Amino acid sequence: MEQRPLGRTGLSVSRIGWGTVKIGRSTGVKYPDAFDVPSASEADWIVNAMLDLGITLIDTAPAYGLAEERLGGALGSRRHEVVLCTKVGEQFENGRSTHDFSAASTRRSLELSLRKLRTDAVDLILVHSDGRDIEIQTETDVVETLQDIKKAGMTQAIGFSGKTPDGAAHALGWADVLMCEYSIDVQTHAAVILQAAEQGVGVLLKKVLGSGHLPAAEALDHALHSAPVASTVASVVIGSLSPDRMAANIRMAERP
Repeated sequence: MEQRPLGRTGLSVSRIGWGTVKIGRSTGVKYPDAFDVPSASEADWIVNAMLDLGITLIDTAPAYGLAEERLGGALGSRRHEVVLCTKVGEQFENGRSTHDFSAASTRRSLELSLRKLRTDAVDLILVHSDGRDIEIQTETDVVETLQDIKKAGMTQAIGFSGKTPDGAAHALGWADVLMCEYSIDVQTHAAVILQAAEQGVGVLLKKVLGSGHLPAAEALDHALHSAPVASTVASVVIGSLSPDRMAANIRMAERP
C-alpha cells in the first residue's frame, strides 16, 4: 500500500490506517450495528491480518477499552512494522468515560498505555479531546507535558484529536499531527486541514464513514480522491473488525 509522509515527523504511514476501538469496546459507541469485542485469540488473528494487508498505521487509545491490551498481546515481534498511535486525556472504565488533562494524569496514562502495549515508546501521542478544545490547550498542562514526553524519547510525535476547527487551528502552534473529522457530511475542518498541510503538520482523517452511517464506497472515495483535502492527507483511519472490508478499502485507496 502507498506510504505517505506524516507531515514533518519523519514518519510514513499507510494511506489507510486502522482504528482499534472495536477490538476493545462495544458499549457507548456510535456504530449502527451491534458487535462483540473479540477474544484475545480472535484479536491476535485480526491484528496480524490487518498488518498482512500492508497497514502500517494503528490508532488506539485508553478510551478504547481492551484495545491497547489486545494490541500489546498481538503485535509481538511485528511492533517495528507499525506507526503506533495512542492518546491521553480520556479513560474508559466501568462503562463510562472520564477526562483528565493534568500533567500527572497524562504521564500516568502514557505509562499504563506503554505497559499494556508492551513497548518502551509509541510513535505518536494525541490529546483525546472531550470537546473543550481551546480550554484543554490553554488551561491545562497537557501540551507542555507531551512536549516533555517527546523530549524524553517516549514518542516521536505529538498532536491533537479534537472536535472543533478552532481547536485544531490553535493546535497548529505546537502539534506535529492533527486528527480531524472529515466526511461527505462533515467538512467543517477543510480549511484547517489545508492550513496544516501548508505548515508541514501531518493530518489524519477520522470518521470518514460517519461511524458506519454513510455509504462506505461513496464516502471513502470522496475522502481519498474527490475532496479538496484528499491530496494533503497522510492517512484515513477506519475502524473495523473485518480484514476483508479493510482490503476493499485499500483497493479503493489504490484506485487511480
